[in-house]
Amino acid sequence: MVRRQLASLLIVTCLGHVLLISAQVQSQSGIPVLESAAFGLFARIQGVLAGGADAGRSVWTHYFALHGVARENQALREQVLQLEGEVQEQRALAGRARTLEEALGLKHLQQAPTLAARVIAGNPSPDVLSVTIDRGTADGLAPDMAVIGRGGVVGRVIGPMAPQAARVQLLVDRNAGVAVTFERSGSGGMVFGGAEAMPLRAELFPLAADIQPGERVETSGQDGIFPQGFLVGTVDRVSGTGADRVVTVRPAVDFSHIDVVLVIVGADRP
Repeated sequence: MVRRQLASLLIVTCLGHVLLISAQVQSQSGIPVLESAAFGLFARIQGVLAGGADAGRSVWTHYFALHGVARENQALREQVLQLEGEVQEQRALAGRARTLEEALGLKHLQQAPTLAARVIAGNPSPDVLSVTIDRGTADGLAPDMAVIGRGGVVGRVIGPMAPQAARVQLLVDRNAGVAVTFERSGSGGMVFGGAEAMPLRAELFPLAADIQPGERVETSGQDGIFPQGFLVGTVDRVSGTGADRVVTVRPAVDFSHIDVVLVIVGADRP
């Protein structure tokens, strides 16, 4: 036991002498050997710590950078979606503008004053084929005023009416009719709506009238509602002979889609 204590004391004493000698002995650079060794050790430790800190900062920097890129991408996606919506809206506005220009272009062909109107509603009842327009008594509209569209005759104004709205009976309605002239043959007659196979049918024309498919059918003005010269449609088919002859007319207007119309407000009506 005593020998072990003496050996430990001897080792500690030797280490102390070595440290004292190292503290006094200088290296080639003039710095004590002990200080130089301690500096090198701490430098290595600091290097390791600095490397770890740089790695940590790099990770965080990349994380925040990626997070920022994700936010920018989301903002760009939202901006693209908004721009797509604006493009679609502008296309819709352009389409409505073209439709209105085409309808208003008919004014140059008419002598009577006309008033443009938008279709704002349809009639859910299958018994009466009509639409509602955004013009009414406050705009000077009255029952039995003729209504035309881009292709030709649409129908006539019917009651009841409001200051800012009116109903238009479509020409394809079963109770609608118009006095017509067959352009090629010069024969007169009436065209009515309500046919199942074809929306319009011709009646009350002369038995000897030479009516042929493809012939234009125009208003004659003799009904006191529609002025003369508006296109009603074209003859689609002629079948039978004599009193049993059936003439169907393809309408000039696409009645499945009517958005803008013109009301003839200044025509002289008997």
